[in-house]
Amino acid sequence: MAIGIAVVLLGAMALDTRVVTIGSEAELLDDGFSAERFGAEHFPIVRASVEERAVEAGQLAAAIAEDKTAAGERHGVPAGIGPVVPVSFSGVVGEGKAGIYTVDVAGVPDDLTIRVQTGPAINGTDLRDATGTIRFGQFTNQIEYQDAAAAINDEMKAQVLADIDTGELTGKTVSVSGVFKLINPHNWLVTPVRLDVQ
Repeated sequence: MAIGIAVVLLGAMALDTRVVTIGSEAELLDDGFSAERFGAEHFPIVRASVEERAVEAGQLAAAIAEDKTAAGERHGVPAGIGPVVPVSFSGVVGEGKAGIYTVDVAGVPDDLTIRVQTGPAINGTDLRDATGTIRFGQFTNQIEYQDAAAAINDEMKAQVLADIDTGELTGKTVSVSGVFKLINPHNWLVTPVRLDVQ
């Protein structure tokens, strides 16, 4: 009887098994989630959206000072504890620590600190959340969702920061387009989608 059960079980397993030859079309069609591919495909979309919607820093700071909630709703995309807001600015780079530099931007209030991430570590999910079109339900689990954010950050580093000496920015003038999470209206940590050194 045990042999009969084993034969039936093996038969069922064989019927439920699909053989996929390496390099075949079936393998290419069913290779699952690839964070690297996702980042490469989606960063250009994120960058285009951010650059199209970016608000000049002085104008944005004035809107936030007038009504933070309304400014976030008007210019940003909801993302958990605060909206992700696109911004653009030019300024002189100040001191940096761990790849995060302050930028002295003309036309913003004195009590506003603007910082920009330049790596090597790019933290946060602001780029993933910047458009409002990448949602948790598109992914199998939280790990894939986080991996998608990291992959977009990595693609930004490759396309935006790779040719910049991010260790020697102090004193230089930069033009930046990017996003930040609007939590503290007096302290913006911007993740760039474009950073040009003049």
